[in-house]
Amino acid sequence: MGRLDGKVAVITGGARGQGRSHAVTLAREGADIVVCDICAPLKYPHYPPATEEDLNETVRLVEDLDRQCIAAKADVRDLRQMEAVAERAMSEFGRIDILLANAGIHSVARNSWEMPEDQWQEMIDVNLTGVWKTCRAVIPHMIHGGRGGAIVITSSINGLKGSPSWSHYVAAKHGVVGLMRSLAIELAPHNIRVNTIHPTGVNTPMASGAPEVLQQVDSWWPNYVSSYLSNLLDVPWVEPVDISNAILWLVSDEARYVTGTTLVVDAGLMVK
Repeated sequence: MGRLDGKVAVITGGARGQGRSHAVTLAREGADIVVCDICAPLKYPHYPPATEEDLNETVRLVEDLDRQCIAAKADVRDLRQMEAVAERAMSEFGRIDILLANAGIHSVARNSWEMPEDQWQEMIDVNLTGVWKTCRAVIPHMIHGGRGGAIVITSSINGLKGSPSWSHYVAAKHGVVGLMRSLAIELAPHNIRVNTIHPTGVNTPMASGAPEVLQQVDSWWPNYVSSYLSNLLDVPWVEPVDISNAILWLVSDEARYVTGTTLVVDAGLMVK
């Protein structure tokens, strides 16, 4: 018996990294999975995008656990595409119990006042508005099901503290905390719990190449990283499964009274 037997989870940004890890972790506990990912490049992220092959690999890994998995290419910035993902989940499985609004991007700029306007907009569109559109597409189905449910929005340690050179990311990740808190109030009568998760740096493709890019931004970056962005525990980053295990707890009955919270998985970074 798994902790999520009979449940269906929709996961955005599920082609690789944290999203793939979440899909596999929830499937291992009995959930059937619906994953989507844009699988296409954006303008400003400094790392290569996920591919359709990555998305297919997530499906394979879930199916290897004897769970069902359907996948779709979809852009969280497009409400119609996200509605199509939700409708396909309902068509295939007849229910949605869990939503992980995980899709997100990262990019850097020299500073806030010299950042190109379209770089700011791309970040807000994906990391904030995309989360809202995902929720808007999925929540009506969760309410209609009448079984309650759980939503976890992937924020960041930068959803709770500032950082130079990516104020657009910080603003978006703070923004989803406000969205989460409002949704937690609105959805409590439907027994749908809503929380955010706040990782430190995670060992995923998003982190690849970041140190080199940051050193190109400004010469003081290496000292800033070593002084203010290094974890309290002696690890450079955490693994995707560390975040997945925390999410598993949040969406399980073990956290049945946990809603409106900001769960930090940061190897002690916040207390430094």
